[in-house]
Amino acid sequence: MADRADRHTLYERSVQNVAFEYKFINKTFRKLRARRPSYLREDFCGTASMCCEWVRHGKGNFAVGVDIDPQVLSWGRKHNLSRLKAQERLRVSLVQDDVCSVKIEPPADVILAMNFSYQIFMTRKKLRDYFRGVRKALVKDGIFFMDVFGGSDAYLEFKDKRKYKGFSYTWEHARYNPIDGSMRCHIHFSFPDGSRLKKAFTYDWRLWTLPELQELLDAAGFSRITVYWEETDPKTGEGIDVYSPATEGDADPVWICYLVAEK
Repeated sequence: MADRADRHTLYERSVQNVAFEYKFINKTFRKLRARRPSYLREDFCGTASMCCEWVRHGKGNFAVGVDIDPQVLSWGRKHNLSRLKAQERLRVSLVQDDVCSVKIEPPADVILAMNFSYQIFMTRKKLRDYFRGVRKALVKDGIFFMDVFGGSDAYLEFKDKRKYKGFSYTWEHARYNPIDGSMRCHIHFSFPDGSRLKKAFTYDWRLWTLPELQELLDAAGFSRITVYWEETDPKTGEGIDVYSPATEGDADPVWICYLVAEK
């Protein structure tokens, strides 16, 4: 089964939830700005799944996706943009470029750096410079959204396996260096017949902490930076997929939250 599997399809099914993220971004922006966002720039866009989700939600919505990898952009055009209606496809542009140097006009209402992709930047200077470029590329009242993961388990070398219909997904922390914060992670897929897609994706990142990210966003000139932490069920203590502004969070072994930086 592994020899017939498409790693990008498996990734979208196991990692991404663009419908949920669209709702969070749209709701948060409207609450903060009392208007509807229409123009999205998705950095590290990969297969451009979020760009496609964005334009589906309104005739006035436009999206541009930026990624340095031509192969994944080609896949996105073939498998995701092709499923859009003709008028929707006209409102999506995919750009092969470096997110640190790309020049796109007009400025965006919303810029995204999701799936932790910004962790490819290994130094404070490089990440701060990227944040400065993002801020410059936003409209006057634009907002930058990022997701962040952490917790005590984030510093461990481990594997986390989850089952989906027709396959299993494994997230592996293969290596973590506490001296410089660098880490190597893999995604593996396995199938009922015993076959595997080993190291379908590999990431060499720096594990940035929430305080570091907030300080660097502030240094880049953003006027307000807010952590949106997941709310929990008071009876079970489990997350309920609702994220709200917070200044304190539980010291869970693993957590994911959002950073919202206002220009």
